[in-house]
Amino acid sequence: MIDVLVADDEQPALDELVHLLRGDDRIGDILTASSGADALRRLSERVVRIAFLDIHMPGLLGTELARAFLSLAEPPAVVFVTADEARAVEAFELRAADYLLKPVRAERLRRAIDRVVELGETAVSGDEEAIPVTVGSAVRFVHRRDVRWVQAQGDYSRLHTDDGSGHLVRIPISELEARWTDAGFLRIHRSWMVRSAAVTEVRLSGAEPSVSVGAIALPVSRRLVPTVRDALLRGESPA
Repeated sequence: MIDVLVADDEQPALDELVHLLRGDDRIGDILTASSGADALRRLSERVVRIAFLDIHMPGLLGTELARAFLSLAEPPAVVFVTADEARAVEAFELRAADYLLKPVRAERLRRAIDRVVELGETAVSGDEEAIPVTVGSAVRFVHRRDVRWVQAQGDYSRLHTDDGSGHLVRIPISELEARWTDAGFLRIHRSWMVRSAAVTEVRLSGAEPSVSVGAIALPVSRRLVPTVRDALLRGESPA
């Protein structure tokens, strides 16, 4: 069973969401809170799997509350439930599992719970990280396991995926390197990082060293040639 917290300072909205949640047979205990401070207090006493948060609450905003959850030993997945369409990108930068607009429909709520369950199952496999990206007017998730290489673009990074898409995210490549090195990603250049298992060809001699991912050749910094050689040729061979 999935225990949850619902935090909303508007009682009718809180009651309606609780009612919808009770209609999902996967949901166990439902804790409620009417403010950010109240939500933090409840979570200091009880671990829940999902926190459904309104964004505009007295005291702490829902986004501030989500940041505070990061200090918890077992932070819940966060689903924002709000009438404010403008905060979606900020919410997903906080790694929210979903973003629901009021009034919430039962089917849309079920899909949000499905997403939390899916992300939880992915975490068990070790490929848990999913990054929100904007596609037109929608927000979708790109899983780390689907990224083949990363290109730095100033303070942003472009994630190139298995399906040929390139998604721009507001995360510098240095941060992704720190987070993804242990997951098999290798920094090959100031502006490039590659998933080692995606490399199909290595050319490290000559004036323009490179590695290839399918038909795409990525430059290798001459300074990093020894590191790349050790990682790809003497360590894990390219797939």
